[in-house]
Order: sequence, then C-alpha cells, then structure tokens
Amino acid sequence: MSRTIFSDNFKDFSIGPFPFDREHSAMGEYHYFPNQGYQGQWYDIQCYYGWRGPSWLVTSQDGVHYMEQQRVEDEKNPQKGFPQLATGLDLWQNYTLEADLRVLSTEKPCGLLVRYQTGISSYCFWFVDNKVQFARLHKTERLVLAEAEFELDTLAFYHVAITVEGKHLSAAIDGKPVLEAEDELFTWGGIALGGFMPTQYTNIRVTCSDEEYAALTERIEAERKDLEIQRAKHPKMKLWKKISLGNFGAGRQIRFGHLTGTDEMFFIICQHQKRVFKDRYPFISCMTAVSVDTGKVLWQIGEPRDSDDVYEITTDLPFQIYDIDGDGIDEVICAYDYRLRILDGRNGNEKKSCLVPMNTQDPHTLINIEYNIHAMEYLNVDAIRICNVSGNERPSDILIKDRYARLWVYDSNLELLWYFSDYNTGHFPYTYDYNGDGREEVFACYNMIGADGKLLWQFPWKNDHTDEIIYGKYDPDGEQVLAMVAGWEGFIMAKRDGTVLVKDINGHGQRISTGNYQPDRKGMEIVTTTYWGPQQILYMHDCNGNELWHKQMHCNGNTVAPVNWDGDGTELFMTNPSVQMGGLMDGYGRIVVQMPDDGHPTTSTETLDLTGDHRDEIIVWNRHELWIYTQDRPAKEDPRGEYFPYKYPEYNGSNYRGEYSYARWVKKEK
Repeated sequence: MSRTIFSDNFKDFSIGPFPFDREHSAMGEYHYFPNQGYQGQWYDIQCYYGWRGPSWLVTSQDGVHYMEQQRVEDEKNPQKGFPQLATGLDLWQNYTLEADLRVLSTEKPCGLLVRYQTGISSYCFWFVDNKVQFARLHKTERLVLAEAEFELDTLAFYHVAITVEGKHLSAAIDGKPVLEAEDELFTWGGIALGGFMPTQYTNIRVTCSDEEYAALTERIEAERKDLEIQRAKHPKMKLWKKISLGNFGAGRQIRFGHLTGTDEMFFIICQHQKRVFKDRYPFISCMTAVSVDTGKVLWQIGEPRDSDDVYEITTDLPFQIYDIDGDGIDEVICAYDYRLRILDGRNGNEKKSCLVPMNTQDPHTLINIEYNIHAMEYLNVDAIRICNVSGNERPSDILIKDRYARLWVYDSNLELLWYFSDYNTGHFPYTYDYNGDGREEVFACYNMIGADGKLLWQFPWKNDHTDEIIYGKYDPDGEQVLAMVAGWEGFIMAKRDGTVLVKDINGHGQRISTGNYQPDRKGMEIVTTTYWGPQQILYMHDCNGNELWHKQMHCNGNTVAPVNWDGDGTELFMTNPSVQMGGLMDGYGRIVVQMPDDGHPTTSTETLDLTGDHRDEIIVWNRHELWIYTQDRPAKEDPRGEYFPYKYPEYNGSNYRGEYSYARWVKKEK
C-alpha cells in the first residue's frame, strides 16, 4: 500500500501567470522582494536579467488546469539553470513522483526532477530528441546516466511515474517501464517541474510505501524536536524601537554613525532618482539624518517623496559616514550634482567639495558604458569607500568609482591621487595592507592594485565580476586568504599573490560572509549565496573552502550577515526578515531565532550593535517605518569577558560588501 505525501492538480490556481518578478530585477540580491500572488506549495527559484514575462502559466482546457512552462532556453550555461517550479521537503528520500504531462517540443530537454536539492543539483527525467533520459545535474555538470528510444507525440499527454529507491532510479510511461539508472550522489530531496522547452503539467502526485512513510514521519518529528531544542538555547527577538520614516524612507541605502561627536547614534537614509538607463545612473535626491535614540530628524538635504520608486534600486548610492578629518565628529562623504562633498555631520552643511572627474576616456575602451557613449560630461559616482593608500595613521583617503569600469582615489583634501581602469571594478573594491608596508592596496574585481595605483597582478578571467570580497585567516594554521563570490565564476579563495586555492563554480555567486558558525570545527566557516539563475542557494564551507552543506532557500533577500546574537563567541547569520522563511540561521542550516509575527517591515535588513552591549541588533525597515529588535535576555556570564568581534567598519557601508566577524574578547566594564 502506498501513502500520498503530496498532490496538486492546480485547481486552486486562477488562470494566468504564476507569480514572478515583473522587472526580472536584482532587487532580491539584498531586499526581501517576494513575488506577489498565490503560489500554493510551489516556489519558482529561477530569475534571470535577460528574461521578460513569466516562466510559468496556469492554463485550462476542458475544465482541467495545467501548469505550463513557457520559455525556450539555451543549454550553453549549465549553472544558469532553466525554468523550474519546485516543492517538497529535503527529508524526502524514497518515493514515486507521478504526473500527466505534454511536451510541446522535443528540441531540448523537458520533464521532471526528483531528489531536487537546488536549482543545479537534482536528478532529471528528460524527454529529448525522441529519447528519454535520466540525467544528473550538479553545479556545472550535466551527466546522462541512462537513455532509451521513445517516439514522442507532442499532442499527447503521458502519465509519467518516476521512482527513486536508494541508488536506483526507474521510470514508467503510461504504466510501462521505459528506463532505469543507478547513482549514489543524491539521497534526499523534493521534486520539481522544469525544462528548456514549453511543457504542460497536471495531476502531480508523490507517494511512498508505508515503511518509508513511517520513516519520513520519524525524520520530520526528530527535526521538529531538534529545532525546538536549538531555539530554546538562543534569546528571542524583542522589539526595542520603532522609528517613523515619514516620506523620506528608502530601501537598503542607509549608513550609521555618530554625527554629533557624542555617543548618540544616528543613521542617514538616502532616496534617489534614476537617469538614462535602468539603475546605471541613479543620483541622491534626498538625504535625511535621523537619531536612533529619539527618532527625530537632525537635518535633511533635498526633497523627499512618498513613492515605491525610492526603494526600487539595485545599486549602491555614494555616501558614507566617517570622521575624515579626525576632529572627533563624523562627516558625511557623499557625491551628488557632480561634486564630491564632505558635509558637517551635525547639520549637513558643506565643509569642502570638488568637481567629480570628467568623462574623458574613450567609452569604446570601457566595459558596460551604455550605448558606448558617456551619458553625461561628468562622472555619475556609483560608490564611495574610505581607504588608506597614503599610509596615514588612520584611513583618510576616498575611493570613488563608476558602475563597473573606473576608479579614482582622493586624499582628505579632495586632491586626486590616482586613477585606474582595467576591465572591471566589481561592485565594491576591498582595500587592505596586503604587503605590510603601511599603505593599503586595492583589490577591485580581478585586479590587485598597488597603493600607487599601478597594477600588481590580476586573475586571468574576463567573465562577470566580483560581487563581494573578504580577507582573513580562516584556517588558524594557514595564512590570510582572499575569499570572494564572483558571479558566474562562482566561489573563489586565493592567496594574496593571486594563487588560486579554491574555485567552485556553484551558481552565480552573490553574497559571502565568514564567522565562527560551527564552533566544533577548526577555524572559521564561510557561507555564500547565489542570485541570478537558481537564486538564493546557501553554501556553507569550512575554513579551507570545502563545501559542508547546501540549502535552497525558498525566497530572496538573504543577506548572510554574521550576527553576534548570544554573545558567546558563536555567530549566527541573518537570512531575511520574513516571518515564514527568515530569521537567524545557525551554521547547520537551522532557523534558530525566528522573526516575530508582529507586522514588522520586511523589505530591508541590517545588523549592528546599537544598545552598546557588543551584541548585534536586527534592524528591519520599509519606506515608512524602521523597527529594531534586540535580545529578550542578557548575555550569559563568560570568564573570557564580553564577546566583541571585529566586524566590517560601518564607515564603509555597501550593499556589495562581504561580511566578517573575527573573534575578540574584552574584559567586562565594571
């Protein structure tokens, strides 16, 4: 006797598109930006900037509802994946998937996926070129395990049954066995519909034996009990403050600092407008400084507006908060209206400014200049970073860049020090004194640039760019190492001289962080996410870059920022602000601290110590409100003192910075 563990005939869906991002945008890289509409128990994990319209349509014929994949996709980039609609539990192991389907073309593979783990890790049963195939998808690999001739009628519906039992895979069509294969790589996973050509599906059903059902029930209960135990170990979230953003709210364009030279913390939030082409030329239209303590506006520059457009942006805006002149009071270093400016943090008044560079370079020699023409005579600054190429006692140089091609470095007097351009800058260059000479070098995209602006070395790749970069001694027995995610080049670790140690093309690498996520392991762990193609696959790596586990998240906006939540030396990391799918995850893939179900904003999130106890708060906001959560109980006493990890300095805020949390203990103040 078999037990049904899942079924769907799509009758609950209205005719029309399955929910999708209508802009096919990068918003979900660092915003929680769910597709709007009924999704049932399914999730569409694929996104791609080159797509238009929906991937999936609910259609109807003679009263029967069909889920129809309606794209024609190429197969040249395996890690990009293809349209997939997934469901099920990671705890599923041995089961039979049944479906009625009609393949509308056999030009390219179409069919069903079993033991589905991520958008690039599963077994596939394909119809293709008058054959049926079992294939294994794993990252960039697509391996045919078995195939057989099958003459397909593209007007006919077929009842397909795929069984996975241990390492054995078998398929039957209309009750007749057609194919078998064996493979041991994937032992668990859900199911998915998907392929490279239009296909219609209905009457989805997953069954298993009584014995397997009993084992599955035990696994589910064991996981529930374990999660309950793990959650009890950690403080829960307690609402600490609510701050109204009035009509000046925005997306993840926020910086924190001490603007008045006191202990009082402020944040600056910036609205934007766009020019010319998509998000390539945004500019700051309104800048508002707000007290975290009181919620009152300290000052404001520009005219605010109450529109969704103010958070729908997929780039950085050029502003930082930093005491650039060393007088004990933070300045705001920013660029707008074609000037690089240093503003007094207390009132927003300009202390110093200069014109940004003119666009004198031949646009045909630069990457990603839209239409191969400079849209403006002067530079539209994309991002700002505070650095120390001059070898001063403290950072006081200012790096600015355009979207992808060029960067310039100024001193604190706004005198140009040097300019650099070679292929691509990436999103947010990383500066560090790699050679120990007292001056910072600049690692930008695949280029290591000396403190004098001269190229020292570069990686040989000319595909995509670095999205996020960190540098540290992850293995206590090793040396300091660069770690980065670089789009379609994947996850990379390299020595400071450019020697590549790890290169795992595991999807479009988007975000990265490191912390003591698994304290029972040596060193620090590194977690990464993907975005374009199969989005939001989490990968946990050990200190040497070996994969420990992977997990397909069912939503976007997972920032993976390390969070000192407990104050005991073990980091959690932030996923997203969703009540159902977000919260703080531990190093084993468990959401151990949930977001409260209290109507909080969910668009944006940041983590930062705001109460002064060295533990991090969780900040969430949309364009109307900002809420801050702290722990519901104090940290436990520890003989080592208070855990106060080294983190990325707040004066270098960016949506494209890798995050780190390096251990430090301080004696508790009496």
